Amino acid sequence: MSFKKNVAAAAVLCALGAVSLVAGAQTIRIANQGDALSLDPHSLNESLQLSTTQNVYETLTGRNKDLSLAPLLATSWKQASPTVWRFELRKGVQFHDGTPFTADDVVFSLQRAAGEGSDMQSYTNDIKEVRKVNDLTVEIETKAPFPILPDVLSQVAIMSKKWCVENKAEKPVDRRKGIENTASFKANGTGPFRVRERQPNVRTVFVRNGTYWGKIEGNAQEVIFTPIANPATRVAALVSGEVDVMEPIPVQDVARVNSSPNARAITGPELRTIFLGMDQKRDELLYSSVKGKNPFKDKRVRQAFYQAIDIAGIQRTVMRGASRPTGLLVGPGINGWTAEQDKRLPFDVEAAKKLLAEAGYPNGFEVSMNCPNDRYVNDGQICQAVAGNLAKVGVKVNLVVETKGTYFPKILRRDTSFYMLGWTPSTYDAHNALNALTACVDDKGAGQFNLGAYCNPKLDELTKKIQSENDKAKRNEYIKEAFKIHADDVGTLPLHQQSLAWGVSKKVELVQLADNFMFFKWMSIKP
Repeated sequence: MSFKKNVAAAAVLCALGAVSLVAGAQTIRIANQGDALSLDPHSLNESLQLSTTQNVYETLTGRNKDLSLAPLLATSWKQASPTVWRFELRKGVQFHDGTPFTADDVVFSLQRAAGEGSDMQSYTNDIKEVRKVNDLTVEIETKAPFPILPDVLSQVAIMSKKWCVENKAEKPVDRRKGIENTASFKANGTGPFRVRERQPNVRTVFVRNGTYWGKIEGNAQEVIFTPIANPATRVAALVSGEVDVMEPIPVQDVARVNSSPNARAITGPELRTIFLGMDQKRDELLYSSVKGKNPFKDKRVRQAFYQAIDIAGIQRTVMRGASRPTGLLVGPGINGWTAEQDKRLPFDVEAAKKLLAEAGYPNGFEVSMNCPNDRYVNDGQICQAVAGNLAKVGVKVNLVVETKGTYFPKILRRDTSFYMLGWTPSTYDAHNALNALTACVDDKGAGQFNLGAYCNPKLDELTKKIQSENDKAKRNEYIKEAFKIHADDVGTLPLHQQSLAWGVSKKVELVQLADNFMFFKWMSIKP
């Protein structure tokens, strides 16, 4: 083992030692392969970050254990007109510092989430105005009819206007530009847990909110979250009892966890789709041997990459069966998905070579590919497999694999030519993926995660119709047509839906959701 690895292992052991020393009755110790990059709930639209911060901050609407919509900071909502929603707010709610929650905080938070530096603009880009009616009522006017607005708002956290102003955190932390503020390291929400200690990439300690407005079902008084990047160390910590919950379990270790006396694996399908994106905007790629033009602007090149990928081989050898190959950006469980459309182009090396030759690249070309190694299940290994597949058609992939802490800021500022991304539609509806991943990019939040800048105005027109259509049959037809356009264009390279695998102590009871959110309020531990 190298000196660096020894130091890293020692750091993890020290962190675990600290966890063991402070852990007592009704303390639950959680480990994950990565950390939330910030405590600012508007700074990064990433599942681990949102899952972490939603234990501290709350949204107007939330989710029940079956993922159905539930009231949170709003107790009820209704449409006053086709483009105006009225939300009645919960009485008697306080932020962690004792400040009362009012409509002013809702107006402020939705404006903050829509503003400069926010990573949540794809949730707010169709909001025209937020108005305070009285202290416990707000009206939200949308640019067009938006029947799924209550679902969309289930991801936009409400912050204290007073606290943000006092702490100079009126604007979100902008990870792309390396801009930080108080909201990155401290938190003041209305949620069932408070942040007691924050050491980024070392540990974060959460404690139960004794003045919480609602019932906390679980008995956890304290949650200690420790990032452990090394999979073997993470598994060892679980089976030895040093941590109580960890995720993800490497697919090759599920059987080991299930055979251990102290822990079990909780597995299930995940709503997240993993895909590859390509820069289709620049006239010349930033990181390629091709000069003077952009090969990814040619559909034949995109299709050649698609057909060169041996997805069955990746499912078998990299994912060990714990994935579901897909031809769409959404999978089962998302409204708008159909088995009929979810069919991949065939894996065909010779067809891929022919397409590249027709496009003017008979000998292939070089391109850099950006991938994380601590965000998705076996993400780095998937990218290595794709690079090997593409080598067989003459494409030399220069892999740039890095921790998500540097990966996301890089690709979110579009400093990439070829990249991996995973997406869970938080509304459980196809519109979310279409609006965020395939819409032509604008400065209002549409296409915010369309990092390759794919653009088809016909698809955009359909996305707007999907947003405003109330007739379910018509709406689903629009979704079907939109996905057909995107598939025909080979706008992205869909790979698979990954499976969930959480390692859980036999002393702990919790709720696993298909969106991979982990709520502390539903966690209990036996003595």
